[in-house]
Order: sequence, then C-alpha cells, then structure tokens
Amino acid sequence: MKINVNSGKVNLQEYGNQDPRNKKSDYPDFKVPSGCAIFGVLNENGLSFNGSRVIDGIAMMHERSNGLGGGFAVYGIYPEFAEDWAFHILYDDKLAIKETEEIINASFDTVYSEEIPTKPTITISNPPLMYRYFLKLKDVEKTFIIDSSKNRLMEGFTEENFIVNFVMQFNSRQDGAYIISSGKNMGIFKGVGFPEDIAEFFMLDKYKGYLWTSHGRFPTNSVGWWGGAHPFGLLDWSVVHNGEISSYGRNKRFVNCFGYQCSLSTDTEVICYLFDLLLRKSSVDIELISNILAAPFWEQIERLSGPEKKLLKTLRIMYGGALVNGPFSIIVGSSKFMYALNDRIKLRPMVAARKDDYLFVSSEESAIRKVSPELDRVWRPDGGEPVIGIVKS
Repeated sequence: MKINVNSGKVNLQEYGNQDPRNKKSDYPDFKVPSGCAIFGVLNENGLSFNGSRVIDGIAMMHERSNGLGGGFAVYGIYPEFAEDWAFHILYDDKLAIKETEEIINASFDTVYSEEIPTKPTITISNPPLMYRYFLKLKDVEKTFIIDSSKNRLMEGFTEENFIVNFVMQFNSRQDGAYIISSGKNMGIFKGVGFPEDIAEFFMLDKYKGYLWTSHGRFPTNSVGWWGGAHPFGLLDWSVVHNGEISSYGRNKRFVNCFGYQCSLSTDTEVICYLFDLLLRKSSVDIELISNILAAPFWEQIERLSGPEKKLLKTLRIMYGGALVNGPFSIIVGSSKFMYALNDRIKLRPMVAARKDDYLFVSSEESAIRKVSPELDRVWRPDGGEPVIGIVKS
C-alpha cells in the first residue's frame, strides 16, 4: 500500500491533549481495549431515510473514539447510477489522478465522475483529494485481468470477479491512490476525525439510503490514516469493527489462497474478504456464517449428536482458516442485508433493537435510544449469535 499514510493525520498534541472543540480528551495516550463504536440502521422494506439519525447515533458514543478515524457506508445512495460501478478513490496529488484515470479508461467507460463534495470543517485537516466515478465495464473480450503470472481472462469470469481483481491489483500497486469503495448504488465516506466531523465534512445529512453503517475509531494496532478508517469495502460489502483479530495471520493466509490481497496493514480488512469468499464465491448460507467465523469450540461440538454435529464438524474442517479469534463485534453491510456478530465469548459489547421496519445494531443502547426512544424490542445477542436484517424489496 503506497498512498501516503500520513495524509490527513490529526495531531492531537496541537491542542494540548484536547480535541479541536476544546473538550478535554476522555482517554490519555494508552491502549483502550474496548474502544471504537459501531452503529448500523437498516430499513428492511428498502425505504431510504436521511443520514441525520445515524450521525446522531454514532455521535452519542463520541467517547469511544479519539478522532483518528470515522466513517459511514450508505446503500441506495446513487439511484440515478444504480447499474454502474461506483468507485470512491483517495488521491495524494493530481499526478495520481491522471495515472489512475488512464488505468480506469483502459477497462471501463466512465458514465460520470466528479470530486466528492465536501465543506470546510474545523476539525478536519489535510484531507486527500477524493473523487467518485460511475463506471461500466468495457467489452469483456477486450478486457484483460493482470495477475502475477499471466494476462488473460479469468476462468469463470464475472464482472464481480473482475472488480475484485482490479481493486486488489490497483491498491497493491498504484502509487498515491487508493480505492475505498467499489460497489453499486452504495458509497463509503471515511477519514481521520470523529465520525460526526466526517459526516459534517462530507455533508452526509444531505444523503439518503436504506442502510447505513458507521464507525468511530480508536486505533490500537495500526496508524490512523484516511484509507485505514472504517468502513472497509469491496464490491457492495462494507465492514465496521470494534476489537482485534488475533487470528489475522491465519485468516490472511486463508484468503490469500483465493486471490485476496490484504494491503491495508489492519486486521479488519480480512473480514470483508471472508464475507465475499464465503457468501458470494462459495454460496454459504448466511445462517451458517456465524458457525464459521465464530465457530463453537470443539468440545461443544463433540457434545452434540446427529446432523447438527456433522454439519458443524464439516464447517470447521472446510473453513478452519476462516475462524476469527479475538475480541470483536462487527456490522457487515451489503445491498441485500445487514449482518452483525460478536466473538464467541462476547468480549465486545453489542446491542440490537427493532422499531417497526427498522433494525438497529450498536455498541451501546444509549445510541439507539437517542434516535428511536420507543422500541418494539431490545436484546443483547450472545457470543457468536448473529443479528440479520434482510432487505425485502
């Protein structure tokens, strides 16, 4: 990954250990094990709603982050370009834009492109250049996939496989540029700052979508930079995550076997690729994903009997490299559903709630109550118990 990772980095020392709004920092400079905030809202009927309630919800958990990362993923955001691939790209400079657009033009027809609209925000400093492109893939017979060994069309070619390969190769090789969003009718907006400041910077209260996920970051094992903020995206997948993936090395080697390249130096990235591999490529039923990523312990499986025992043993054997260890809570967005999951012994907080057609998932109940005081149901999922909301239309 070659983009300048210091681009947009906040220097909290400038403010005498206070954030730019002159509020005393809630955390000193040491690792806070349960830092980070996640918040997601889905309208299961696919009805779009304004981003204000999501911004208010994640802002309610301001103390869980430290200004070194915030971001949002929004689905249904580009209805006028719903059939086009929507790329959001970060740039270091104008040269990187020129080089990138030459690469894009070799494989895609550009329907429309523009600099992503932003507004000056006092707490956001030194942002990279940010553009969005709405693209159609050119004639596949003339479009070639470049990998380390050969130049030819992939076996089992699909547009999705092409986009995955294109993004992987681009992000690992291109200087000064990084694709952070590559789905259809969705977009990721993220950067260095508190999430409510990132929302102000991108004017997200002016957007509408039927599914929103958001994140406030407290970096523990990697630097805070614009590309390293959450959500992480590939195709229409987006992932926000609180915690640490202690199995990252094993998970990374597992997805590498299927052509995925981890280039962000952060553990969250691999979760996005696991979902693409398991759900899109391997067609694993969504109800079984938790039994792979947060699989029961072997001794628990051995106490079972019959088909259930056989199924769980098979999943652990086939997808052992996809078992995610360590404390985590995640929310995964896609065009068809929102999925949330805790680690199997619930070392990170997560609460879910429903109100009419809305499903909420959050690190704290207070954030949900902030935007929806009256709820039909509130529950705290057990470790390894998924929360799944499906888009009906």
